[in-house]
Amino acid sequence: MAQSWRHDRQVPPLDPAALERLALRYVERYATSRAKLAQYLQRKLRERGWSGDEAPDAHALAERMASLGYVDDRGFAQSRAGALVRRGYGPRRIGQALKAAGIREEDAAPAQQDARAGAWDAALDLARRKRIGPFAGVAPDRAGREKAIGVLLRAGHDLATARRLAEARPGEIPERDDR
Repeated sequence: MAQSWRHDRQVPPLDPAALERLALRYVERYATSRAKLAQYLQRKLRERGWSGDEAPDAHALAERMASLGYVDDRGFAQSRAGALVRRGYGPRRIGQALKAAGIREEDAAPAQQDARAGAWDAALDLARRKRIGPFAGVAPDRAGREKAIGVLLRAGHDLATARRLAEARPGEIPERDDR
């Protein structure tokens, strides 16, 4: 029975230099937040172990990477929120995604404000892609409207926006409600 070559080699436990190299390699390859970098480093420490006396603080290393400018939570939040808005997600879902990525409230605030400002356009984009309301071929029945409302709610849009779009007649795009 052939074994994978990866199972044959022993990976040495991490030391301070190796842990720092892992952190640098991760931040150069991926856009990340402090929390996600710390989670990655903690996982690597569990997998490979530590060769020193006292295990290092992964959060402290992530903070150091941020202080050096390698990790930017605010920039990460802006980028992630912009990508989600372009996919049609609403402010609530964007807030959940940023919280899951470990973004602090003060770093997430500008991104969430932008998401709220672009919520109507994001809802229209999602409705266009899913053929809901004004972008549907025919007016849906009650079950179809409820399904469309569910799609918009799961995407993070508020109930009023979801209803306005789901109940719109095909071809008639409702005006933005700026109340």
